Amino acid sequence: MSFISVTSALNSNYALAIIFAILALETGLPLIIGLPGDTLLISAGLFASGIGVEAGHHHLSIVIVAIGAPLFAIIGSTFGHWLGWHYGIRIFSRPNSKFFDPGKIKSAEKYITKYGRGRAIVLGRFIPVVRGLINPLSGIIRVPFKTFAFWNVVGALIWTQVLIWGAYAAGTTFADTISKYLTDIILAIAAITVLPLLWEIFKEWRTRKHLS
Repeated sequence: MSFISVTSALNSNYALAIIFAILALETGLPLIIGLPGDTLLISAGLFASGIGVEAGHHHLSIVIVAIGAPLFAIIGSTFGHWLGWHYGIRIFSRPNSKFFDPGKIKSAEKYITKYGRGRAIVLGRFIPVVRGLINPLSGIIRVPFKTFAFWNVVGALIWTQVLIWGAYAAGTTFADTISKYLTDIILAIAAITVLPLLWEIFKEWRTRKHLS
């Protein structure tokens, strides 16, 4: 999602609905990955502080954003876990499927084994693509719902609150500077949030190259 589309979305009358829907979809459905959750949360925090709001539009309520964002992120992730638990094996058992590759289950098991269930679920919030896969894959490999639910809530709260309130604080403290370079700042944020994904892809490529 480009900066222009983010700006248009947050200045629309349906800004909150758009934010909450994207957060739920990004964390709940393995088909809808790569949505701009990080960029959207940071942008929402900035817009709640008044930066980027076009004339005639109301500021987003920081309280509503801060409460609704983790709630919908939790709802989406919970659905993802349920989907993986009940239908994941069937979905990821298609040998000719490029996206639903059975190897992804093994990769998820290695990822969760490496970091532990709680850490993997929490850290997965901060990595694009992983954010949309870790929840259904947690269901597939049978992470108990109580365990998943606890770390899901912890991860959602940390992820959303750090980005939203951090951006809000920056927006209120450095309003003039951020307003002047808002486009560049949002584009830089979008680029930075992709770095963890690129690093994971690089490590996977290096591992495969070493084994080949």
